[in-house]
Amino acid sequence: MQLVVARIGRAHGIKGEVTVEVRTDEPELRLGPGAVLTTDPASAGPLTIETGRVHSGRLLLRFEGVRDRNGAEALRNTLLIADVDPAELPEEPDEYYDHQLMDLDVVLTDGTEVGRITEITHLPSQDLFIVERPDGTEVMIPFVEQIVTEIDLEAQRAVIDPPPGLIDDRAEIASARDDEPGDDTENAENAGDAN
Repeated sequence: MQLVVARIGRAHGIKGEVTVEVRTDEPELRLGPGAVLTTDPASAGPLTIETGRVHSGRLLLRFEGVRDRNGAEALRNTLLIADVDPAELPEEPDEYYDHQLMDLDVVLTDGTEVGRITEITHLPSQDLFIVERPDGTEVMIPFVEQIVTEIDLEAQRAVIDPPPGLIDDRAEIASARDDEPGDDTENAENAGDAN
């Protein structure tokens, strides 16, 4: 199975290094020196990682055969793809590969069907499940433990406890004022009596 593990960003310096947007929870395993990665577009690869280092919080990679800024810049926006055994599991018990989560049924804590995971979007702050509902519409569910309370791979389902308004239009609107509509009129009349 092939998994996208990074996207190449801009060139860094003049010696062929590139910044990468990491898309794996295991960069040390997937993006270490010596790793051979296929690419999208395929014409850019395969690429073998020669060196890697972190600079100002960003991962920088240099690939074999890429020695200057022009070569590095030509790789910009290329996706790096690793071959992964489908039976392989992440090291942490509460982590999952995208392929494990795809097509899981999404249900509420009471068992009500929400839909099926059709896509996983990786954002800098969190990951999102794109869930297709039975009526064909889509809803985005943040993959955070406060909302996704259980992933059961054997039962092929994800259990969610969404806040009001996340998956329906019945959002609860909190108001700082609990005044009844008639209270304003009454207060205005009382203020006039003081004069």
